[in-house]
Amino acid sequence: MSIVRKSYLLLSVAALLSPLVYGATVSGTVKSPDGNPIEGAFVEAKNSKTQITSMGVSDKQGHYRVEKMPAGEYEIRIRAVGYRIDPKSGVNLTAAQNASIDFQLQKGTVRWNDLSIYQAGKLWPDPNGSKAELFSRCFICHGFQTRMASVTRDADGWTDRVQFMRDAMHFNFGNGFTDQQASGVASYLTSLFGPDSVLPKSPADVPEYKNTIRPNDDFAENIQFVEYDMPGPSRMPFSAAPAKDGKVWIPDFGVANKITELDPVTGEMKDFPVPNVGTAAVHSAVPAPDGSVWVAEQGSDKIGRWDPTTQKITEYQDAYLPGKEGLAAFGEKHTVRIDAHGNVWATGSPLTMFDIETHKFMRWDDIPHLYGMVIDQQGTVWFTKHDTSQIGKVDPKTMKVTLFTPPNHNVPLYGVRPNQDGSIRTYPRRIAMDPSGIIWVGEFNAGYLEKFDPKTETFTEYKLPGPEPTPYGLAVDADQNVWYSSYNQDVLGCFNPKTGKTTEYSFPHSENTIRELFLDSQGRMWYGTPANNKVGYFYLTSDTTGNGGKGGQ
Repeated sequence: MSIVRKSYLLLSVAALLSPLVYGATVSGTVKSPDGNPIEGAFVEAKNSKTQITSMGVSDKQGHYRVEKMPAGEYEIRIRAVGYRIDPKSGVNLTAAQNASIDFQLQKGTVRWNDLSIYQAGKLWPDPNGSKAELFSRCFICHGFQTRMASVTRDADGWTDRVQFMRDAMHFNFGNGFTDQQASGVASYLTSLFGPDSVLPKSPADVPEYKNTIRPNDDFAENIQFVEYDMPGPSRMPFSAAPAKDGKVWIPDFGVANKITELDPVTGEMKDFPVPNVGTAAVHSAVPAPDGSVWVAEQGSDKIGRWDPTTQKITEYQDAYLPGKEGLAAFGEKHTVRIDAHGNVWATGSPLTMFDIETHKFMRWDDIPHLYGMVIDQQGTVWFTKHDTSQIGKVDPKTMKVTLFTPPNHNVPLYGVRPNQDGSIRTYPRRIAMDPSGIIWVGEFNAGYLEKFDPKTETFTEYKLPGPEPTPYGLAVDADQNVWYSSYNQDVLGCFNPKTGKTTEYSFPHSENTIRELFLDSQGRMWYGTPANNKVGYFYLTSDTTGNGGKGGQ
């Protein structure tokens, strides 16, 4: 990962206020203190009225372009790890104006919160053996960058934060996370981010740091991002799903107990609370054709329906296994999808279908744990079964489940616990389908994309680039390219099935933690970055990579 990929510095750019007209462009070059071009720097223009941020990234010559912005008052930030810049002001943007701004950065400091999870795994010491516990327990919802490396706490402070997470996320931590393990994690965090940290001030001072930086040439730059800040702190937006009316629906995970509607044009957001008392942990919010929105609550084992007329959410409680109430492993709603009849399917524990006529759940208790889901045009429900590293389908006529087993790569990543027999779960997470009916699966632990042909019932596997690809969010674009987000490397990947080539793109923040990707009717790919408390979309500006995937505003 390049040292110019993340971390931002603020410049103020004042512009004339005018109506919302897409068309203004800012372009120029980004150079180092010695005048050499900087590749991979993110240039961000934030509209002070709408709070919408548009971003472009500099290429090998240091050229950048931020396009299709409405006229208005802007602030411009540059994200370039290891660099800083003094503020500039006085640039006026009007509708359809092309403004040129060049930047020469000054040398700055590489910070610990600039790193990826992969880099932390390589550079952090492990004096008390709690490193793997932190990675495998805490990093399932977020990384270390925003909530750990960005603050300093003493031993009491970190003990309090660990206990807060145990209480707030009891449905996950209540099963097998002991007081001794919690104490070890708190002690480890104190050693890293306490008053007497064992870490040097900058990761650049660690000799191994340079070996964790991926070359700039690994990444393409023909990408634009547009992002929106959530209306409140710590919302943890797990995704951003476009509806047919152009609005976008966002599940606020954790203790917020809300879903949020976004107007992408104005940036306006509206919150709608779920009735649940306690941590609902809204994991999924998906709009239905009738204008309603269906919600999955991981923390309470409920689904909910937002009514477009009343604008209220009605919840429906499913049953836990007896004696295991409140524990996600024995009852949770994870990801929802709606079939052609309006019935609501949910992954989690176990596989369920909610009948919208009877308001009752149909359960498959022999499928106790599953993750991603997609429904094809014939009504067949496809899902990933992460506990056994399989994919499965439900026949819409017989409701019979059939399971399929991909090749077992047995490739461990840092913090992955082996099964009892010593094998490593490949951990298939998200699942997507292209227009021809081909199934695509991201194997998180193994770092592979799996292609499954339902007609021949055969798998083809593709190794993804980088030391820890960890594919999480997954979607197919209009050109049938397969996009994925890398959880540990903080990058986006685009796999071209025609060429077998994967092109990687930098993401504008560390700790992207992207869980789902949704393609809208304009070719834009939507995401939520929970740790950064933002949602947004990206599109390619040209087809220089051979991958296609063009989109636009």
